[in-house]
Amino acid sequence: MTQQTLLTGHVLLTHGDPFLDPDAVQIAPSHGVLIEAGHITALGPADDLRAAAPDATEHAHGDNLIMPGFVDAHAHYPQTAMIASWGKQLIDWLNTYTFPEEARFGDPAYATDVAGRYLDLLLDNGTTTVASFTTIHPSSVDAFFEAAQARAMRVVAGKTCMDRNAPDDLRDTAQLAYDDSKALLEKWHGVGRAEYAITPRFSPTSTPAQMSALGALWAEHPECLMQTHLSEQVDEIAWVSELYPEARDYLDTYEAHGLLGARGVYGHAIHLTPREVDRLAEVGAGLAHCPTSNTFIGSGLMDVAGLAARRISLGLATDTGGGSSFSMLRTMAAAYEIAQLRGTALHARQLLWLATAGSAQVLHMQEKVGAISVGKEADICVLNLASTPAIAQRSAQARDIWDAVFATIMMGDDRAIAQVWVSGQRQRNGI
Repeated sequence: MTQQTLLTGHVLLTHGDPFLDPDAVQIAPSHGVLIEAGHITALGPADDLRAAAPDATEHAHGDNLIMPGFVDAHAHYPQTAMIASWGKQLIDWLNTYTFPEEARFGDPAYATDVAGRYLDLLLDNGTTTVASFTTIHPSSVDAFFEAAQARAMRVVAGKTCMDRNAPDDLRDTAQLAYDDSKALLEKWHGVGRAEYAITPRFSPTSTPAQMSALGALWAEHPECLMQTHLSEQVDEIAWVSELYPEARDYLDTYEAHGLLGARGVYGHAIHLTPREVDRLAEVGAGLAHCPTSNTFIGSGLMDVAGLAARRISLGLATDTGGGSSFSMLRTMAAAYEIAQLRGTALHARQLLWLATAGSAQVLHMQEKVGAISVGKEADICVLNLASTPAIAQRSAQARDIWDAVFATIMMGDDRAIAQVWVSGQRQRNGI
């Protein structure tokens, strides 16, 4: 008989999309989660599970919140060392900080060091799944997947492809992008908990020939995700229109080359035209909301409520290092503030959903992670709802459990992460 583990406390239960049904996300007090062989095998009142599994090792969490590990739908692990770099808009920021740092990933040892450091920072912040860009270097992809494999993490990544408007040492070609991506896909996709994403950085750094080559690869491997960027800044959109004068809009630069589909994940998506919104909804594509990045680089305010009303799949993302934090708590707080500026007060249940089940849906992993339910992989984060004196005094005045959770969302950081479990194994986090 395999070892059973029982986590008890408040448990976040997700049954659907809280943007469509407020009761779809609930918190069950004095509840339990039973883990065996890396999966969740039972849920229910804590006393019932204690009786049903008397030999299970219990981790009692009292008033803490047991929830899915956070799922980060869009990030750049090679930008770990340059996070929070001062004062540039997107294109200048790429040229000043990003490209020089990414050039260092031609050194496999450096890529290995950063990949491990990055994933440990995610675990410290309760994130158990991430979709990350890499660099043009195949060794940067290997380093990331190897580091994730060592930590048993479920991840998505792909070689970042660029063949123009980038430094010489960060450009490949249309053929090399296809060949490298195909080889890496065949090497890593479906190995353990790794999934491959075909990854053109964005339209300005790929020629039409490269976009078509990657579109052809995606058509050959429709089981894979495709990740890129879309409509992040106004100046960027104007640049795209100059580079692709025949395109109807930014999204059309992808669609014309076979890079629009249900398994497409498009980061940012702030300044969308009505046609783009219609097409994204029609094909069932996923969008990654990157609020800390969008404010830090001065990109704009995503219309989360409007896009959710169109039933477009939405997830939350740190977008490190354009985003200024590795923490999904800080990212949820920024999402709340951006929604406020657009006239919508997101509820804590909606924010938690975006950071877990919503992102899992965007990454087509909803059958595996993103919710506490029987059969899901046991990737779990436990939130301490009184992790600092400031939060504790606020939590003591909370009107209900959601009020207490909201305080941690708005003021919490890595100190709020009491425990993290990956594939049913406790990580180094927490006391």
